[in-house]
Amino acid sequence: MKKFEEKTISSEKVFTGKVISLQVDDVELPDGKTSKREIIKHPGAVAIIAVTSDNKIIMVEQYRKALERSLVEIPAGKLEKGEQPILSAERELEEETGYVCEKMEHIISFYTSPGFADELVHIYVAHNLKKKENAAPLDEDEFVEVIELTVEEAQTYIDEGKIQDAKTAYAVQYLQLKKVMTS
Repeated sequence: MKKFEEKTISSEKVFTGKVISLQVDDVELPDGKTSKREIIKHPGAVAIIAVTSDNKIIMVEQYRKALERSLVEIPAGKLEKGEQPILSAERELEEETGYVCEKMEHIISFYTSPGFADELVHIYVAHNLKKKENAAPLDEDEFVEVIELTVEEAQTYIDEGKIQDAKTAYAVQYLQLKKVMTS
């Protein structure tokens, strides 16, 4: 038995959408009592820390309906069914920014909200970026503006609340701590 394991008694799928599904599980708690858990199932995602040769972080600004506002974020996207995360990272970098890279390096994977969702985000660093002439197009329902910021400008965006996204704040801190600018 896993420490503090909650055994599933029953599970009901409540909603299945394009990106997520929602299920409600009845669980037995470690003390023998029961409870309900609302769980979001997500296919996983990738995010890319991409820095240009002149030490600018490539970001995108896009509208986030759940927040009813635009956010500045590092390029990211969900995994397609059966897609390897590194291939997803390469695809998303090109689609969202028009850049390709010589090397994609995995640095960490983390759960975004493990209290209610199983979304696992894989963070990559893109090395040796090149702007592609005929880059892959954005998804038909996706609208983004590419922004290039220095680490200092990105920190100012965090301080001003223009960056409030965890993966992007992580990326800025990563660059500050590792000083992994152009490589």
